[in-house]
Amino acid sequence: MNKTAIINSNSWSEKLWTVIKLLLKIGVTTLLLYYVFSKVDLKKITGLITKSNPLWMLLALAVYFISTIVSASRLLSFFRSINLHLDFRFNFRLYLLGMFYNLCLPGGIGGDGYKIYLLSKNYNLPAKKAFWAILFDRLSGFWAIGLITATLVPFIPLIKINPFIPFGGFAIGSIIYYFVTHKFFKEYTRHFFEAHAKAVLVQSLQVITILLVLNGLHYSGKYAPYLITFLISALAAVFPFTLGGLGAREFIFTHFADYLKMDANLAVFISLSFYVISAIVSLLGVYYVFNTSQLQEGLPSQQKEDID
Repeated sequence: MNKTAIINSNSWSEKLWTVIKLLLKIGVTTLLLYYVFSKVDLKKITGLITKSNPLWMLLALAVYFISTIVSASRLLSFFRSINLHLDFRFNFRLYLLGMFYNLCLPGGIGGDGYKIYLLSKNYNLPAKKAFWAILFDRLSGFWAIGLITATLVPFIPLIKINPFIPFGGFAIGSIIYYFVTHKFFKEYTRHFFEAHAKAVLVQSLQVITILLVLNGLHYSGKYAPYLITFLISALAAVFPFTLGGLGAREFIFTHFADYLKMDANLAVFISLSFYVISAIVSLLGVYYVFNTSQLQEGLPSQQKEDID
């Protein structure tokens, strides 16, 4: 087999695998949603939609958008750690573009892959460095989820555990996390505390987003069970082969509904509402898919040259 045939064969196999991943993503998401909707009353969920106050929902959307800005700034902190000094505007546009790809491509990593490709190509940056910066950005988010979850545990009487246990476990885990990172990935800890403070702010704003959705429904019950389940379900957003976590988040809410004495219909509505809110913000990135030159709009000429 000649070289051209081998290249064509690889190209064909890559396209086939892309189609298979897409079909698998749709299939898994469909199965998860089928399971979720078999456990809830669709009429009641529809009733919650009509009951919701659109002004509170718009406010929830605005708060989530602010969390996206902070999240982009958090990633910028890790980029600065490896001496990659991007203009904030370019970084934010690239972040939105990445969110769109994460929403549409399998596994929630398409946007990360694109950012690694673009930055390594245009800034003569080893792909490995960009990869680790983005990975630590995600790890900081998981760390913040752990902190807020440990904070919420004492407010859920059904979780019969001494509140010092989750706090103690989190504190010990945090110490190990920092020292391992500092020892083996010291370069990425230059702005460690700044980035993790931003991570806490991001997750706090997303928790506020859920609170606003609940207020939009005039909910007067206990918030903690819904909030802690939301934080746990955030880990599902990176579950491979789902549409940006769609189905996986709802599955977790449904699974925890009985255990934490939540209204399953309300729980699923909250999860779907957050998905819609995040999807709306993510779709802003589609503009840069068709107008890649606009990523550079307003940047200094030198930086434009670097990006080209």
